[in-house]
Amino acid sequence: MTHLVAVLVLDDFASLDAGIPGQVFWAAEAPADYDVQTCTPGGRAVRCEAAGFSIVPDHDLSLLERADTVVVPGVHGGPPYAEGTVETAVSEALRAAHARGARIMSICTGAFVLAAAGLLDGRQATTHWRNTAHFASLFPTVDLDPDVLFVDDGDILTSAGVAAGIDLCLHVIRSDHGAEVANRAARRCVAPPFREGGQAQFIERPVPAAPDTTTAATRAWALARLHTALTLDDLAAHAAMSTRTFTRRFREETGLSPSRWLARQRVEHARHLLESTDLSVDEVARASGFNTPVSLRQHLHAALGVAPLAYRHAFRTPKALL
Repeated sequence: MTHLVAVLVLDDFASLDAGIPGQVFWAAEAPADYDVQTCTPGGRAVRCEAAGFSIVPDHDLSLLERADTVVVPGVHGGPPYAEGTVETAVSEALRAAHARGARIMSICTGAFVLAAAGLLDGRQATTHWRNTAHFASLFPTVDLDPDVLFVDDGDILTSAGVAAGIDLCLHVIRSDHGAEVANRAARRCVAPPFREGGQAQFIERPVPAAPDTTTAATRAWALARLHTALTLDDLAAHAAMSTRTFTRRFREETGLSPSRWLARQRVEHARHLLESTDLSVDEVARASGFNTPVSLRQHLHAALGVAPLAYRHAFRTPKALL
């Protein structure tokens, strides 16, 4: 039987998010039979300000009355994101679809729409990592997980930013029709059928630029020596402070203990080497100060949720493509 997927698009929508369901579910092919249709409140045109275009859908909110799955793409602004509210007609249509058993999904900041409609209260969810603090402030009753690519909470599923919507749609296809169908859809979309890890591997963590602080010189000194064994005493001695004073000032300036900061910099250096060099995992471990591949693997998995080779495969640009 045909499975109707209704994509509910709102003003100031995220353009890629809105196109993901149609592309991925269409790519599933037989035996999957997804029919993806788009709707808006009142069937009116909605605009993507970020890309400078509007879309005119074939349907209004009545499409949700018969949809098997409802997908809400991300929104860049407007009341759902700015205020945590959504127009009554949208809220009622989403809640009615959920009440009659439709599966509800969101991509990226579409989670703001679901939360504003009251569908995520007391449930686990996720959204784009850049928006998690704002989301938590608007919807404190939602159990927000900022580190994962998507959350499957049964009849309501949410995903992280943009490309994580592809991961979520493939997960749904896999749940509905098995790995073979999902893998075939992934190949048609030229996407990995499953990505390891979570959002943490995509979050930028630059070293704070603070040249006028009292531990800045020691931090720069340590960054040039990540391949060596560095102790708290070594760092404090370089800064000409007692370990107690150094630890206190270091935490005030970076928000981290010296040991946690050093471990983070070693991970960042390892990421850089995995992305940009042909060094083996053993060599990357030594160059980053982890000494053994086991230690590197443990730290990288704790920080990003992936193993060194999986990270390299995901982020390294093949020479053939350069």
